[in-house]
Amino acid sequence: MAELSDPVGAFMPGPRVTLPGAGSGPLAGLSFGLKDLFDVAGHVSTFGNPDWARTHPPAAATAPCVTMLTEAGAAMVGKTITVELAAGLTGENLWYGMPTNPACPDRVPGGSSCGSAAGVAAELFDFALGSDTAGSVRIPASYCGIYGIRPTWGAVNACGALPLGPSFDTVGWFAREAALLRRVGEVLLPPDPPRALGPLLKVEEAWVNADPAVAAALTPSLERLEARLGRAAQVEVAVEGLHAFFDAFRACNNEENLSSLGPWVYSVKPKLSPVVQARFEQAPHQPPAKSAWARHLRATAGARIRAMLGGGAVMVFPTSPLIPPKRDAGPDEVQQMRERTIGVTSISGFSGAPEISIPAARVSGAPVGLSFMSAPGTDRALLAFVEKAAEILGLP
Repeated sequence: MAELSDPVGAFMPGPRVTLPGAGSGPLAGLSFGLKDLFDVAGHVSTFGNPDWARTHPPAAATAPCVTMLTEAGAAMVGKTITVELAAGLTGENLWYGMPTNPACPDRVPGGSSCGSAAGVAAELFDFALGSDTAGSVRIPASYCGIYGIRPTWGAVNACGALPLGPSFDTVGWFAREAALLRRVGEVLLPPDPPRALGPLLKVEEAWVNADPAVAAALTPSLERLEARLGRAAQVEVAVEGLHAFFDAFRACNNEENLSSLGPWVYSVKPKLSPVVQARFEQAPHQPPAKSAWARHLRATAGARIRAMLGGGAVMVFPTSPLIPPKRDAGPDEVQQMRERTIGVTSISGFSGAPEISIPAARVSGAPVGLSFMSAPGTDRALLAFVEKAAEILGLP
């Protein structure tokens, strides 16, 4: 397989890890990139950190989701850069570099599935696998102007994917067209009961939380959808407040990060970026009362959101409240972005529901995504709904 050029720095440095696709199948002739936290037999997954690569053996088996794609005919053409330990939303990796955002090169590509998103946007491959814990597919999809799905939690086999927060971790994917996003889902997802989705629910907090320019840019798309699908009902899902959602997510995730990766961090003492190092220094000191509060809020909010979606409704809201930050943004700006963003991305994280971001508009030359979310277990129906929405909006 001829090695692809990489003008945006999406692939991992060094020799490419590739897998041929079967000669036939529903994805025959297509290529995909693979976030470097999915196992490929005989190769080390770096997890975005050289010390992780140094202290772990080559994988004994290929992740089942990867095998499903190659058996469906798609060829894996290389592993893509991930943020270190998949812990970050900007796309920065001190060790392997930050990929260029092809849609706006002066801005970050989003993370943690930064290489997968940048490679799809740059047309280095047809689609790509990523993982999504706190927005790691949805935010890069929004920032790079492509489609991205976080499926129902547990819908896609996550064996062979390195864990960060296992009760939030999902296997997601990117594409440049809604139809291909759906075709990949037909390979990876279990069957849904046949159903049509609707009506639309406008998540009020997420629209208010968005920068006014972002909300204004996305409003015409919502209005065009309402003209065809019926007026969206306004709903409130975060009665505790989006900042409380952020705090609860962070507290729940701290516990899981500590359980998943703490033993390695504290025994190996790897070199970590300052942001990731701080996470593992602070997590052990989280008060038990805060952990209990966070788990309770998650359970309460998740049940509330699932009840709203139970009749086939589709929530619609800005994927990201902000356009991608500049590549040289300071830590305070990045932290503000993180808090405002995770308050929204945790809506699907708490409920376990599938969410798809579509490239609906631009602000100051940068893409902004519009998200659609339906009840857990309705992934295929949501993919079909999004394909119809893209047609209404005149998108790919």
